[in-house]
Amino acid sequence: PFKTHINAWNMDLYLSISPELYLKRLLVAGFEKVYTICKNFRNEGVDRTHNPEFTMLECYWAYKDYRDMMELTEDLFVYVTEKLFGSTEVTYQGKVINFKKPWERISMVDAITKYAKINVREKSDDELKKIIKDYKIKVEGDIVRGKLIEAIFEELVEDKLIQPVFITNHPADTTPLCKTKRDDKELLERFEPYCMGWELGNAYSELNDPVKQKELLKQQAESGKRGDSEAHQYDKDFIIALEHGMPPAGGLGIGVDRMVMLLTNARSVRDIITFPTMKPE
Repeated sequence: PFKTHINAWNMDLYLSISPELYLKRLLVAGFEKVYTICKNFRNEGVDRTHNPEFTMLECYWAYKDYRDMMELTEDLFVYVTEKLFGSTEVTYQGKVINFKKPWERISMVDAITKYAKINVREKSDDELKKIIKDYKIKVEGDIVRGKLIEAIFEELVEDKLIQPVFITNHPADTTPLCKTKRDDKELLERFEPYCMGWELGNAYSELNDPVKQKELLKQQAESGKRGDSEAHQYDKDFIIALEHGMPPAGGLGIGVDRMVMLLTNARSVRDIITFPTMKPE
């Protein structure tokens, strides 16, 4: 995280990585629909679709789940494209993209089978590690099966997802903040929308069990100590809030900058940020 300092209290602070845990506190407080459009700051490298400072739309809706968030995502893109262009079709860098509902839905492992011709269901952990090694794929933190599958997907499949699609059924050990599927505890009630080979967002049925959440965040903190730069930090105040009771909810985050790139035919994220972070001359 980016570190800063407040002189009035002589206290170190950190620029926001995500508003998620604070918006969920509002669900605990009784607000049933909350959202923010805010700046996030992440040290995740810089390329055509990544900037250290970026704009995120994030929302949470009590008594809904990830399936409702899928519909909300589709409705958002359909509404905006029809308002701008009078159609759900957008041309980006010579490719015609259609955001018309319903978008394709495909599980992560099925997407790997379809686009990478690898059936990870039939592969042992050692075989998955060999694939990781053969393709020189980097995996941070604990080398667990779900992380291996996710890494293979990101390296071999993402860039092939051109038309809007929801990637569903992520492995259970890829995020600590999500509910497991009701019919399969090895998977999550989570999806990521993709288009033009980019992840456009992230969404899931929110975990609201304080005991389970505390256990998972402690595991993440330990993973962070072992070198996983994307591991969540333990947040004691958030756990206390959950112990007061958070309703079941669906959550959704949309990367506004990438959405604007698609809608304005901008090749680089730096083209749609007024003052992008740039390397000094």
